[in-house]
Amino acid sequence: MEKLSVKTSRREEMVNLTGEVQRLAADRGWFEGLLYLWCPHTTAALTVNEAADPDVVRDMVTNLAKLVPHRGDYRHAEGNSDAHIKSSLTGPGLTLIVADGRIQLGTWQGVFFCEWDGPRSRQVWATFLASR
Repeated sequence: MEKLSVKTSRREEMVNLTGEVQRLAADRGWFEGLLYLWCPHTTAALTVNEAADPDVVRDMVTNLAKLVPHRGDYRHAEGNSDAHIKSSLTGPGLTLIVADGRIQLGTWQGVFFCEWDGPRSRQVWATFLASR
């Protein structure tokens, strides 16, 4: 297992990890198989979405904040209930196809770390599953 470090600078943001994830795959050479990414934090997540237009990330963060506001009818005492909900909506894990040592993404797709309770220092765990 490998670990990627992610340092976030805002309470809510999406950090593009595509380059770092591609480097993980490239370090395996002509690897064929799957790359599994896992976010071990209950108030952060991972997703694949458009990476070409930064307005998509802005729209995601802004509208998730409207859908699940920071202050609401929550009982969890830590003041970050919205982050737990957003993390469940976006999800903790991704499975990516790797061919010829590159993660296979659509033309506009990128891999994002979703911070919902920052700023913090976080990790993403990565493991490879080889095809036969």
